[in-house]
Amino acid sequence: MKYIGLDLGSVTCGISKSDTGFIAQPVKTIRFTSEDYDECFDKLLEFFDKEYKPDLIVMGYPLLENGDAGVKAQLCAEFARVLQEETGIKVELQDERYTTKDSQDFLISIDMSRKKRKKIIDQQAAVRILQYYLDAHKNK
Repeated sequence: MKYIGLDLGSVTCGISKSDTGFIAQPVKTIRFTSEDYDECFDKLLEFFDKEYKPDLIVMGYPLLENGDAGVKAQLCAEFARVLQEETGIKVELQDERYTTKDSQDFLISIDMSRKKRKKIIDQQAAVRILQYYLDAHKNK
């Protein structure tokens, strides 16, 4: 089974993948006009069509600290719903609290420069989102 992980931001969407269902790896970052989610959507459809056709998409779900779904989480849930409807590919939401911070801490720990971190932080967050999902569903 092929998996894709998505970390949707306001100007970027980090993408990760797993061909095995065990290990997530970074793929790329899609950049789009600020909060133009239609543009992001179109770029994702092109990616799925030309580069990688997943069996399952795992999308980051940015819950608030207390676990509530704020505006951003609601936007991600709607994006996921439309993505599933348009592609026919199942989309699962994965709690993404702390994934960007964890990714940032990891990249700092390996002494990566700020400039390089900025280029790949969204991919790394997408890796964590997908890896958390895979780890939680290992035995299912």
